[in-house]
Parts: sequence; C-alpha cells; structure tokens
Amino acid sequence: MKNIIAFAGSDSRTSINKQLVEYAASLLTNVQSEVLDLNDFVLPLYSMNYEIDHGIPDIANKFLDKIKSSDGIIISLAEHNGAYASVFKNLFDWLSRVDGKLWSDVPMLLMATSPGGRGGASVLEIAKGRFPYMGGNIITDYSLPSFNENYSEGKIINDELNTSLVSRVKLFQDNL
Repeated sequence: MKNIIAFAGSDSRTSINKQLVEYAASLLTNVQSEVLDLNDFVLPLYSMNYEIDHGIPDIANKFLDKIKSSDGIIISLAEHNGAYASVFKNLFDWLSRVDGKLWSDVPMLLMATSPGGRGGASVLEIAKGRFPYMGGNIITDYSLPSFNENYSEGKIINDELNTSLVSRVKLFQDNL
C-alpha cells in the first residue's frame, strides 16, 4: 500500500490550508495517508550561526525522513504577504541544509487557499518555480479561492471547484 504524507505550510491551529489538505487526503483511495502538523516539528529560526554552534536539529531530519519514506506528498501552502508562511520557510530552509534535493522526486500535489479570490496564487507560483530545483516532482496543483465561501463542514461546497480538486487528486494518485 502506498504511503502518503500531507501537511499545510502553516502552524495556525485554525489553518484553512490544513483543512484543505485534510480534505484532499480524504479523497485518496487504497493508500495510507498521514496528515502532519507543523506544530509537531518546531524548529529554531534558521541561521548559519545556529547551525555552526548547534548543528542541524534532529526534528529537521525526522521531517525529512517522512518525505523520503513517502510515496507521495500533498502540501497546501499558506500565503503570507504573497509568499510562504514563516514557519514553512523556516522548515524549508532547515531541510535544504540536510539535502538540497529535499523533495526527493516524490510525486507531489501542490495546493494553496486563502480567504481572497486569488486562493494563494502568489505562493503557489513561487513554489511551482522553486520546488523543482529542490527535487520537487509536482504532478499537479490546485488553488481554492475564497475559502470561507467555498468550504464548509469539512468539504468544498462549490461543485465546480470540488470536481476540479477531485480530478487533480486522481491525477496525483495515478502517478504514484
């Protein structure tokens, strides 16, 4: 059975991106999926001085092991000021110090959502441009606009947007 990890690029306890990633993971069939919470992988702020003085924290290696041992990754990135949320950027920086190809060519469904009509499009474009240089094997991507109007009770309530996600999850799963 294939092993999928899913996580939001956010540490918010009420993260809309975590809600989206949990929903996307629930659409998978005949796989083992694990939704990770970045609050379980708290890392110090990356700096070269910290790395020189203390080395790479074990928790960074544990997260990277999750990536490397998975058959697929689903990520929904939070957008803060048009870019990655600080918690995700910090994780990304630490992981890249362990392995520059941190995504290890594992098939990936890359997503974003936001309360606004662009649905995290800016952060999604940044990731789509950057991740392939870091071993990212992006099979497909998905943006959910206007989260609060399109998501309720654990699912996407707009039929067109839901159908789009379902088809992208299927494409992702077909490429595992």
